[in-house]
Amino acid sequence: MASTFNIQPIGRFNGECEPVKRPKEIACFSYDNKHEFHLDDRSLQWYYPPELGADLSEGFDQFDKHDDSEDEHIDSLLKTIMAHEEEEGKKIDAQIVTWRGMMTKIMSSPFEDRDGFEMNATLYQDCIFIEENHAWKQAVKQEQQRQQQPRRGQMPPDVMTYWGYKFETLCCLPRPWGEVTRDLIENRDKEVVSNKAQYCSVVRTGIGKTILCLGGEVDAIWDSKPTQKGAPINWIELKTSVEIRDDRTMQNFERKLMKFWIQSFLLGVPKIIVGFRSQKGILTKLEEIQTAKIPETAAKRGVRSWDANMCINFASAFLEWLRNAINDEGVWRIRRRPHSSTIEVFRVEEVGHGRILTDEFINWRIKLSLNSSGSTGGSGS
Repeated sequence: MASTFNIQPIGRFNGECEPVKRPKEIACFSYDNKHEFHLDDRSLQWYYPPELGADLSEGFDQFDKHDDSEDEHIDSLLKTIMAHEEEEGKKIDAQIVTWRGMMTKIMSSPFEDRDGFEMNATLYQDCIFIEENHAWKQAVKQEQQRQQQPRRGQMPPDVMTYWGYKFETLCCLPRPWGEVTRDLIENRDKEVVSNKAQYCSVVRTGIGKTILCLGGEVDAIWDSKPTQKGAPINWIELKTSVEIRDDRTMQNFERKLMKFWIQSFLLGVPKIIVGFRSQKGILTKLEEIQTAKIPETAAKRGVRSWDANMCINFASAFLEWLRNAINDEGVWRIRRRPHSSTIEVFRVEEVGHGRILTDEFINWRIKLSLNSSGSTGGSGS
């Protein structure tokens, strides 16, 4: 039987926001330019401003695009957690483990109902592990492609998606600017764009009474990573948006700001750099936005489309409810249908953990439990 969480009325999430723990990076991993996993920071990039006037469509025909049709589950996140636990000699204390993207969907739920979502979850050792339901994601993508007819004068959707990756390529260097040639800096517009390489940060954070371990891609760094583990890092999130020319484009940007804020807030990214572009994809302006100031700026502007405290309070209440709803083994579905005012949770497999947890991870946790019970003389975790 499904358990149901009511999103409406959202007024009940109003008021002072629930306590939030500052995200601290506990580990990281990289995908290289073949999208192969490495337990290191080899794909870290450094920010260096791009030239205005750049054509974001340039090189689209050579785009080296990652094939996301294969279900990667949360395997990379689990491998990174295992390595961290081995180093620390104990399991992490998170009650929820997932990608930042899943938490973004949950946190934006009170103000974003167009697309809905489907996730798979499993409970193991008092922690809920959550991934996107890949079959649902692929079905939605196919349906969108079938329906997408570019409006007159509008660029094709896949070209518009490319613009974001092109902007990242124009803004990033593989090493700090003092260590690269002027030639490399000035010829970034000629580089083949690829979305296969990624640097992913793994953080420990908390919302309300729930401790989370989240993994997510970070675009670039402003200076360098501090030597002290867990210290704040000057990450940069890179975004593109159409130029603001009228009330409609202003309202669209204000709605986008909610996603920008949630994504950066969850990983502890302090600064967002927005590349504004024309309808045809020409880069016209750069704007630096401090993540922490977005909610205040939105409130001052009289933005009615979203509220930061309500996003946090909603996430806090939902996660607490979810930890009671998913109370046994098996595979559970977390589902919100498009335009629905409820989130349903129901079991789809009675036993086991589906493909959410790898055998390698489960075996590691059994070994860790035996080690900790052997060393303490008590029971394992």
